[in-house]
Amino acid sequence: MTLAIRNLGLQPYEGVWRDMQTFTQQRDTHTPDELWIVEHPPVYTLGLNGKREHLLQASDIPVVQTDRGGQITYHGPGQLVLYTLLDIKRLNLGIRAMVTTLEQAIIETLAQYGIRASSQADKPGVYVADKKIGSIGLRVKKNCSYHGLSLNNHMDLRPFDRINTCGYADMQVTQLADFGIEIETSELAVPVAHAITQAIPR
Repeated sequence: MTLAIRNLGLQPYEGVWRDMQTFTQQRDTHTPDELWIVEHPPVYTLGLNGKREHLLQASDIPVVQTDRGGQITYHGPGQLVLYTLLDIKRLNLGIRAMVTTLEQAIIETLAQYGIRASSQADKPGVYVADKKIGSIGLRVKKNCSYHGLSLNNHMDLRPFDRINTCGYADMQVTQLADFGIEIETSELAVPVAHAITQAIPR
């Protein structure tokens, strides 16, 4: 089964989210899997069971209640977002294995740039020391996943100060630019997507 990779550029969050829902609803057992690479204008997204009190300070950045797992996070230009529209039943992947695959894709990519990162058993995502650099949030319907991962590249990190990132008070965040890495976000997507395609059985 082929895997299509689509580079969507800079797109508003809600439109892409609705497109993911439609794609998942309309697909069948023969629909090829897809990876969508995108950046979003500034937006806070709140997970399905997310608590609004984790938004600490109101601003002009919109807040979207979405249907992924997890709490609140921030997306903005300079952050790689990669959505995984996969038939996980066909791939024989459980949710936990899917999360691990996405975490490892980020960890392997960062290693290529000399950044040592790791996952934490009790908190999904990827960390450099105790600072979060990559987030995972998924939704599964009809045995198919959507949403995916985000990886901070070169962005304004200040909006994270207005939230308890992923529901954790005082969670610090970091990005590739903090380590002197200068790379276009579309270029950063290449090794991440490659690591995912290599990890999932086809």
